[in-house]
Amino acid sequence: MKIQILGTGCPKCRKLAENAEAAAKALQLDCQIEKVTDINQITAFGVMMTPALAVDGVVRLIGKASSVDELKAVLAGGAGK
Repeated sequence: MKIQILGTGCPKCRKLAENAEAAAKALQLDCQIEKVTDINQITAFGVMMTPALAVDGVVRLIGKASSVDELKAVLAGGAGK
C-alpha cells in the first residue's frame, strides 16, 4: 500500500502525516508513506485544498488533518472505497 500526504508542509499537512504514520503503525500495515510537496504534483491529483491523503493513487481525504481513528478507518478500507 502506498500512502501519499499531499501538502506544502503547513502545520495541518505535518499533522496529517504524523497521524497517518500512527494509523498505519496501529494497523500494522505494510505500506510506504510519501510526502508530496510539489504543487504541480498535488494539482495533478485534482486536489485544490491541502492537506490531502491518497491511498494507492486514489485521493481519499481533502482539506483536513484527520484524526488517527479517522485515518485508521480509511486505511483499513484500502483504496477501493
